[in-house]
Amino acid sequence: MEKGKVAGTSPMRIELEAGKKYFWCSCGESTNQPWCDGSHKGSDFSPVMVEVEESRAYSMCTCKQSDRPHFCDGSHKKI
Repeated sequence: MEKGKVAGTSPMRIELEAGKKYFWCSCGESTNQPWCDGSHKGSDFSPVMVEVEESRAYSMCTCKQSDRPHFCDGSHKKI
């Protein structure tokens, strides 16, 4: 999978609600990070649907280099 543009160099800690669908920006161009705003249109990128089983805070990737897309895996430390 091609990696998107680096949108940030640290994860965003966000409360996600169980059963709700979220769409994570994979291209790095969205102005509504970490969520998709449609900026990928015309590229090879697509938003990644995120749905969690437990309502709690999650660390969402903003560097777009994670090997666990949409969640942070520490890849931002290598940028």
